[in-house]
Order: sequence, then C-alpha cells, then structure tokens
Amino acid sequence: MIGAAHPDTIAAVATPPGRGGIGVLRLSGPDCREIARRMTGSVPKPRHADYCVFRNGDGEILDRGIVLFFQSPHSYTGEDVLELQGHGGDAVMQMLLQAALDCGARQARPGEFTERAFLNDKIDLLQAEATADLIESASAIAARSALRSLEGSFSEQVNTLQRSLTDLRVRVEGALDFPDEDVDHVIGINLAEEVKEQQRIISNIIDRANQGRLLQNGIEAVIVGKPNVGKSSLINRLVERETAIVTDIPGTTRDLIRDVCMIDGLRVELTDTAGLRESDDAIEQEGVRRANEAMSRADIVLWVHDEQSTDMRVLTGLQAQLPDSTAIIEIRNK
Repeated sequence: MIGAAHPDTIAAVATPPGRGGIGVLRLSGPDCREIARRMTGSVPKPRHADYCVFRNGDGEILDRGIVLFFQSPHSYTGEDVLELQGHGGDAVMQMLLQAALDCGARQARPGEFTERAFLNDKIDLLQAEATADLIESASAIAARSALRSLEGSFSEQVNTLQRSLTDLRVRVEGALDFPDEDVDHVIGINLAEEVKEQQRIISNIIDRANQGRLLQNGIEAVIVGKPNVGKSSLINRLVERETAIVTDIPGTTRDLIRDVCMIDGLRVELTDTAGLRESDDAIEQEGVRRANEAMSRADIVLWVHDEQSTDMRVLTGLQAQLPDSTAIIEIRNK
C-alpha cells in the first residue's frame, strides 16, 4: 500500500565491500531511535552529526565514529533513518551490522531502502530506476543522464504528457456523448493538430528513453564487411591492443570477437565478425550466421570496405536486413 508504514526496521552496510577510511551502516524503520540509544547511548538531534562510541548489546565497544539521525518523513525512505559512519573495514562493518540485528533490526534485501522510498511516495518509479542507473553508471555522461532523471525531469515530462492526453480524451468523449450540444468551444477547432503535437511529444520521450538506455548500457557496435578488408585492424586500433589476429589470409576471423572501449566518455562494445561471403566451409558459414545475428542486435553497424573494390550490394543488403533504428557507418579502408 502506498504510504503505508512498515512495522520492521531494516539494516544494511551502505558502502561497498573492501577496506576504506569510512564505512556506513544504514537503518530505516520505527526502531531506529531505540537502536540508536542502545548502540550509541542517545538519540542524536535530527540532521546533526555527533561523534560517539558504537557498542553492541553487551556494552562492548565496536568502533568510534559519526552518527546521523533523519526523522520521518524528512529522510530518503520517508521513515526514521539512522546512519552509523565508522571505519571502513569489512570486519568492523559486519560487527556493527550484527549489533543492529541483535537490537531488533533485520537484514535489508537488495534495493529495499529505495523500495521503501517509492512505497512512501518519496520518489516515483522512474526515479527509483534512475537510482539504480546512477549507481551502475559506467561513465560520467551516463551518470549525468541518470541524475537528471533522479531529479525528476523525465518524470515531469511523462506526467505532463499524461495530463495533456487525459484532457484531450475528456474533450473528445464530451463531443461523442453530447453530439447534439454545442461543444465546439470545448473541443477546439484544432483537435487534429493537438493530436499531432501529442504524437510528437511521445516520439521525443521515446527517443530520450532510448538515448538514456544507450548512455547507461553503452553502444553495441558491430564491425562487418567482406573478408580481409581491415575489420580486425579496426577493432585493434579502437581498443588500442591486439584483440583480434590480423593476417593477409582472408577468413582469419571465424567467431565473434568482443572488446570494449570508451569514446568521448561513452562505453562502446565492439564486435569483430567473420567476413561476409558465400562459402562451402561449414565453420565459415557458422561465422557468417553469427555475424548476421550480432548485427540484428546492434545499435551501430560499422561497414568496412576496400576503397579500391567497393561492392555496394553489401550495403544494400545491410540496409534491407537491419531495422531503421540501427545506424550504418561506412568506413573506407586501404
């Protein structure tokens, strides 16, 4: 139920595993105050940092650090939230977590803090997904895109569209329900234009969603062409290492060869493929089949061809078999 209070208190180590100067234990739920008293001796003033000793239920000192308390509803989850910031060693964090569990908390499930924030109307579903995208961002440009969604810009676009479509539907239904009434002033004389405008906005939202997917997941680029046109040399140059074997013998590459590079802060997964040609060799036929399969999933197809012997039929075939959303970049070699 949206906005419903949870009866239990959850706890989890909020910092990643490993050694570091600082580690954070986070708790959320109705028992945060009592757990704070038992582990630190008092309940800190909301949003004020206190330096204190962390103890377990037996009074044993576990660590020293900063304690923060965020009172409901002014917290990330909308519930009382307690944070213990101690030294960032795995052993220390696990001792603090166990002490919190002994005081009545339970281990949080993965993503449960964000789930509670969503259920308590602190964030919407798009912002919840943006939180995961921000954490998993592989580049600065992807992180900035996720942050914009987390701040609510994408949600506002979708909500505005929903309100406009609802208003449009109400006006159309009014005209259908009362055909004998003079409702032209309600419908408006530019209904068709308004529908086109909403279609344009929907297309823009879809384009933005696709762009966000590319920024978050990276671009999948597949290198294709006839044998011995320089596909393997290209992937080696882009990733700046000898990923693929390069020889003068056509058909060296039989299987898919994958590697990753960063281009202008964007993650690009490159796939080198077998040369596209007719062959009686069963292995080469399988290589061509896999190349076609890789192209069907690609965001970009890099078509490499020999400048001296260009066969435009290959390009025509690519354009016929690939979806309109897949871009084809022509690369002239030799």
